[in-house]
Amino acid sequence: MGTIYQSIEILSKEKGIDPQIVIDAVKDAMLVAARKHFRSVEDLIADFNAQGALEIYAVKTVADPVVDPVKEITPNEARRIDPGVELGGTVRIPRPTEALGRISAQTAKQVILQKVREAERETIFTEYSGRVGELVNCMVKRIEGQDLIVDIGKTEARLPKKEQSRLENFSVGDRVRGIIKSVEKAGKNAGVTISRADPELVKRLFEQEVPEIYDNTVVIKGCAREAGERTKIAVFSRDRDVDSVGACVGMKGMRVQSIIRELRGEKIDIIEYSDDSVQYATKALSPAKISRVAIIDAAARHMEVIVDDTQLSLAIGKKGQNVRLAAKLLGWKVDIKSEEEKRQEVESAMAALVSPGAPVSVLMEFGLAESIIGDLIAGGVSTIEKLGSMTPEELQELAGISETSVERIRDAVNGYYGQFDAPAEQGSAEYPAEAAHEAAEEGAATPAETGEEAAGVGESPAEPAEEKQNESATIEDLGSNPQS
Repeated sequence: MGTIYQSIEILSKEKGIDPQIVIDAVKDAMLVAARKHFRSVEDLIADFNAQGALEIYAVKTVADPVVDPVKEITPNEARRIDPGVELGGTVRIPRPTEALGRISAQTAKQVILQKVREAERETIFTEYSGRVGELVNCMVKRIEGQDLIVDIGKTEARLPKKEQSRLENFSVGDRVRGIIKSVEKAGKNAGVTISRADPELVKRLFEQEVPEIYDNTVVIKGCAREAGERTKIAVFSRDRDVDSVGACVGMKGMRVQSIIRELRGEKIDIIEYSDDSVQYATKALSPAKISRVAIIDAAARHMEVIVDDTQLSLAIGKKGQNVRLAAKLLGWKVDIKSEEEKRQEVESAMAALVSPGAPVSVLMEFGLAESIIGDLIAGGVSTIEKLGSMTPEELQELAGISETSVERIRDAVNGYYGQFDAPAEQGSAEYPAEAAHEAAEEGAATPAETGEEAAGVGESPAEPAEEKQNESATIEDLGSNPQS
């Protein structure tokens, strides 16, 4: 017990925790072991004696008379232990620690380890919780399944499989750079989690490689990433004399190439940010060429992008990657359509605006009973066009429609369409007479004359004028009396 202070000091430095926390943990462990060994309900405390050894004491209150012998003691017995004690005071009665065996020692050890572990987690959480998103250099210490355990200095951190790029493979001893994704105090993911798949990693790398971003001349407005595949990053320059995209690319692409090597060959698209959503969307969908952009719902952040038929696959990208990243970068829902698809959509919309047909209620004017019309509407037949396309068998399947009703429906439908055929026939009969009369007045050839002349071309000279007049009169008579 004489060297317990030295052991506590060494453990505190190793774990980076306060020595008092370890001392309290040792005391709590001794109390747990003592209670388990003595099986007593006495008030026990653990404390160091003058020699630096840890002792267990039973604490009793001086009382007269004694009501609870387990927790109280008479004044005479109390003065034998501490002569200066008074009524109502407390005395400490030593309990032998030599009686604590191997099982009690094992229990104490578990309690100490648990307390130290909790104190260590608290210290780590306090130190790293404010550093979330920070870029750190670490080294792979060991591999647990598909996860990597890395050393970040004062503690170990976990690099899960889902936070790794598919292009990367690491071995023990490799040095890697990542960002602190999260810090948890308790639970399954307790401790520090490192990520190499988060878009923040790309931002931190650009801040290191591009001085203009570090000094805030160029600002990163957004970043969308699919780790191992492609990243889109939008930048904006606060100085009109500084090209934001050129500053990130660097001379001969040196700056961006350095970042691509760190990301193991991941493709990076650098675009210029714009406050205009239409212009921003046009640049975000590069390398595809956009025909036009339409805002469908600004409140819901929904836009429609039209591209040429040859640019559709390029705008969508491999497995939809290009449009998916653009939507993440914009923060909008993006619908991409080709010119042909948009044309068909417009045609469909225009066709929908055309009247669907005459209602079946019109057939009441042609003798169809109102009850039959009600049965047709109840059966889902609301227009005459749909009614005319149905067979008698289909009509009889409707509720309330009998064979007699079918005959009445047929007569009413024929009457409805007959009103359109009668004017057409009358107009075709009247046209020749009117045309002939106008032609005679204007001195032009009538349709009959034109036909006669065409038929007689090359056979004989023009007919006498007298015969033409007779022929015109005959056609006029025919026009005025079409029934003859």
